[in-house]
Amino acid sequence: MKKYIKPALWTLLAIFLLAQFIRPTKNVSNDQTRHLSTKYPIPDEVESILKTACYDCHSNYTIYPWYAEVQPVAAWLANHVDEGKRKLNFSTLTTRPIAVQNHKLEEVIEMVREGEMPLDSYTWVHRDAILTQAQKDALVGWAQTTMDAIKAQYPADSLVLRRK
Repeated sequence: MKKYIKPALWTLLAIFLLAQFIRPTKNVSNDQTRHLSTKYPIPDEVESILKTACYDCHSNYTIYPWYAEVQPVAAWLANHVDEGKRKLNFSTLTTRPIAVQNHKLEEVIEMVREGEMPLDSYTWVHRDAILTQAQKDALVGWAQTTMDAIKAQYPADSLVLRRK
């Protein structure tokens, strides 16, 4: 049995080293031309909260930690960011139909109130992303105010999310 352990360890080491040459695309375009803030005001306090707790996974610009250079962590982070952007991307939200914009803000309120966002896996490392109750209230209040502004500007039937 011992004679197989050494070759297995060398094989695993070789796989690990070769994996370091595989580099997922980083989320650093920082294209903000269709950012939510281009259409709706975001107070400085809320913008600060979004930068600290949301934008790494929900915008077109991620600030990567040092360990994002090591595989398989880099691949896991890339997948995590891609999934987060698929669900909500503040950088492109204004390109979506108004009903979707409204619904995404509604989801922000729900996720923050229920403590589902930011994810625990994110706040383990990014301790500053743990939201205080005051920060949660500010974020929820901003999202609700923005939804109210949308409702005042658009007919009610245009805010109905149509399921396919």
